[in-house]
Formats: sequence, C-alpha cells, structure tokens
Amino acid sequence: MRRVLEYQADQIEMVLTSHRVPGRVTGGVVTPRWVSYQIAPEIASKIAKIINLSEEFALRLGAQRVRVSRQGAVVQVDVPREDGQVVRLLNLTGRIKEVPKQTAVLGMDESGLPLLLRLPSPDVAHVLIAGTTGSGKTALARSMALSLAMYNRLGEVQMVFIDPKGNGFDPFVHFGEGGYVLPHLLRPTVSDVHQAIFLLGEMVEEMIRRDRENISEPRVVIFIDELADLMEQGGKAMDRLMTRLTQRGRSAGLHIIACTQKPLAASIGSLTRSNFPVRLVGSVASADDAKIAAGIPGTGAEKLLGRGDFLLVVKGNVTRFQAAYVSEREIGQIIGRMKMAGRVPVAWTPEPQRAALAATGTFGQPGAAPLPTDQAALNFKKKRRGLGLMLGHQLRLIK
Repeated sequence: MRRVLEYQADQIEMVLTSHRVPGRVTGGVVTPRWVSYQIAPEIASKIAKIINLSEEFALRLGAQRVRVSRQGAVVQVDVPREDGQVVRLLNLTGRIKEVPKQTAVLGMDESGLPLLLRLPSPDVAHVLIAGTTGSGKTALARSMALSLAMYNRLGEVQMVFIDPKGNGFDPFVHFGEGGYVLPHLLRPTVSDVHQAIFLLGEMVEEMIRRDRENISEPRVVIFIDELADLMEQGGKAMDRLMTRLTQRGRSAGLHIIACTQKPLAASIGSLTRSNFPVRLVGSVASADDAKIAAGIPGTGAEKLLGRGDFLLVVKGNVTRFQAAYVSEREIGQIIGRMKMAGRVPVAWTPEPQRAALAATGTFGQPGAAPLPTDQAALNFKKKRRGLGLMLGHQLRLIK
C-alpha cells in the first residue's frame, strides 16, 4: 500500500510539473473508498488551473474519475481505491462511545471519524438527500432512521415514512407471521400521493398545535423517498404543505429528511428547495446538477463514486464522507431486539377529537400502556376506512 501511495503522489507531481503549475504533495488520508492527497501550491500557482487538471490526474493514475477541490490552504485530490470497502453502520456505531440525543449517524468522514448529524441544531432543521440511481440515497436514509431508533426512546424521536416506490423503507414496516415493525413509527408507511397529502396535512395541524402550546418534543422525523415524483403528482396542495413544514417545522420539533433524484426547481419547487439548509449530495450526472443539488458551485459532486460516496454541504462548507450501510437483515435483527425488549409501537389516532394528543406517544396520558404490535397493526387497518373519507379531506385541503 505504501508503494502505491508513493507512486500516485509522484504521478500527481509529474502532472503539475508538465502543466507548469508549481506545487507538491505534502501528505494525505486513506479512507475506505478513496485516497485524499494534499497539494501545497506555491504562491504563483492558480488554484483554478489545478482543479481543471482532474482529467489529467485520472488519465495518469488510471482512474475512472478523480475529484479535485480546495480544502483550506491546500488542494485535495481524491483518487478512488481499487479495493474500496463498505462502511457498515453497526461496526461504526461500535466505535462511538456516546451518541448525542436526537442525532443520526451518517457515516465516516475524510479523516476516518464517525460523522453525526444532530437534528435539533439550528443549522440542521431539514435534510435533502440528492443523487442519481445507485448513489445510495435510500441506503443512507435507512441508516439515519435506524441510528435514530437505536439511540433514542419513543418519547424523544418518532418517525413517519412516505415511500411512493413502496420498497424504500419496507424493512422497517414488515408485517406478517413473526414480523416486526419499528417501534418509533407513528403509522404504517404511506405510498399513495393522496395519503401523503392527508398525512402532511395532519403534520401541519400538529405543528400549529405545538407552536400554540410552545412544545417541541418528541421530535417527529418525516422521511420521504422520491420527493420530486411526489411533488409532481401532488401539485399545489403538496407544495403548499411542504413549504409550511419546511419553513416552520423545526421550532415545533418536526424535521423532514427527503430523498430525490431530481433536485430541480421545476420538480420540487424553488421555495421548498431553499428551505433545506443541509444537503447530502451523492453522485450526479453533471456539474450543473451538482450545483443545483448542493446549492453552491464547485463541489465536484459529478466526480463522486456512487454507492454511498456523499458530500455534506452546510452553510457553504463541504465535507466528503462514505455513508454507513446497513442491510435489510441487520435492520430486522435490530428491530427484533427492540421488540423483544418490550419497545412496541403506539397506535396514532388522528381523529379530530383527539388531534391535540397526536404524536405524544401516550395519548396524552402519562404512563399509558402502549398497544401490542398486533393490536396496533389492527388499529392501523381500521383507520383506513375507504377512499371517500380521505378524498373528502383532500378536497377541504385543496379548497
């Protein structure tokens, strides 16, 4: 490995010399998926010229793509490893002594340290995960959801899944003989656009109630897969609800974590897109797509490797990380342990007469016993009492 590192460092310096850009490789960091070389340019060197040499570096090193970016006082050249490794969530969490309350585990950063995202932070609020097919958006969202469940009680974090594809969050809500369900889940996964509008309408009502009563606990995290498709199908009603939640939800303890392949203003609305201060950007098709997804130019997201290779963009600061991966089997094992420990889901009743008690986790009664899993699932089915009632609610929302 040392010989490989020295060889690649020499090749990078040869490319700089051949293009008359004074600079030398001063060090680097080896990560599971790539090697980051640090170039210290001389005063006469133009940073933009070094960044534009990414294709020359890739050709010289025999790599498919090389990402070049400025990090502080150095220029960083990220070269993919031929023996790239997966960062597993359960192995990563074993290295963390203590995870703060209401914090999601993202993965491993460039320096090899666990990267965490604390939802109550004023700089976080809502999260947009963007990238093409195969970038690892859904896998990252699964890891975030499971890590939140692992380190938080039901009275601290509760979750809602909106999944138009119907399989993104399926490992968390698998029912059947010997089945399981994530204890922190407020209701079964929503896959229909009308049901999604109905659910987000309830979230807006809950937000208003919390604002009126000045409360923000427990935190409710709304996970949305394929946001762009949902916005296109839901139209103005969906855009209006999403806008209200992203503008005012954080102070009421409501957070949205949304995945999308098309982070365009025409797809998800410019106002909605501007209300996601945290961006997790995976591999994209072009530099223009990278600029739209990250909200800033020059991130180099079009050079990412895919399969969990992401950029964390917050307030213009960019951090590259490898997203933690957790398999469906591991998700089932963790949820099974939660179930065996007595952490079972609580049925959520959104009827008007009980709307003020929604999402409290105890129906507003301290010490109220949660329903067993089977009974909770039965109650969920009873609440879906036909399309007519739901459409009536949608008509009122649209009106």
